[in-house]
Amino acid sequence: MANILIVDDEESINELVKLNLKLVGHTCDQAYDGREALDMVTKGPYDLILLDVMLPFISGFDLMKKIKETPVIFMTAKDRIEDKIQGLTSGAEDYLVKPFEILELIARINIVLRRTKTENTVFKLVDMEMDREGKVVRYRNKEIDLTPQEYCLLEVFVINQNLALSREKLLELAWGYEYEGDTRTVDVHVQKLRKKLGLEERIKTVYKVGYRLEV
Repeated sequence: MANILIVDDEESINELVKLNLKLVGHTCDQAYDGREALDMVTKGPYDLILLDVMLPFISGFDLMKKIKETPVIFMTAKDRIEDKIQGLTSGAEDYLVKPFEILELIARINIVLRRTKTENTVFKLVDMEMDREGKVVRYRNKEIDLTPQEYCLLEVFVINQNLALSREKLLELAWGYEYEGDTRTVDVHVQKLRKKLGLEERIKTVYKVGYRLEV
């Protein structure tokens, strides 16, 4: 996973982002103003920077001019099209407007990390190994034949490891917005993954919520 710097002067948002990124396996440092962020960027290195725009001392846009090579995702309340254009043309990989869902942030982070090739694409858990680049899954060193939908569901669990996901959210992420089937299909596919990959003790049922992959 990645080493990520979170730069946001709102402590509650900074802490919430850090908590959830650590849950999915990333390591995080935090800065609360532009000067502190610049000092930490200089000492680095980081795989990714999550950067607010409206910061004390040095704004995110000005700070962006001093960041070399490290990919940046802006996360800010500035939602005007002019601000988005400025952020993206300054060299940022993405621009996310507050308020946002943590799952959306995590998805965007994963996309940027894949694009910049800083993310480890091999995930290992007990006797299961998943090569996300080669799209190969092994259990006890034997390649396992998963259906495309089973693979998509497993990838959603891996990306969002340790997070409780509702059946509706799993349908949205693994099946797509257009899927109109019953949420019971999630239960069926979860049971198949548990059996095929020995994940009975790892894919936990979360009462009145859905499921969580514990790592």
